[in-house]
Amino acid sequence: MSINLIPLYLRINPARYHFLKFILEAYDGLCLLSTVPGEKGCVCVRYPLEKAGILYPLLSELASSIKPVSSINH
Repeated sequence: MSINLIPLYLRINPARYHFLKFILEAYDGLCLLSTVPGEKGCVCVRYPLEKAGILYPLLSELASSIKPVSSINH
């Protein structure tokens, strides 16, 4: 049996990657988290459709904790 995983790409503060990974791993079977090679601060969350009702509210709650650092132009 194969499970179809939906990819969701997010830009986060790279220093918060392990925090996000730790939280997501606490929800067994919720999703897979990986970095996107060559894209600093970009991650891919892959999840089964039936977990969207748990994942999206969780990510919404975590948004302020993982948001990317804004760039400063000189």
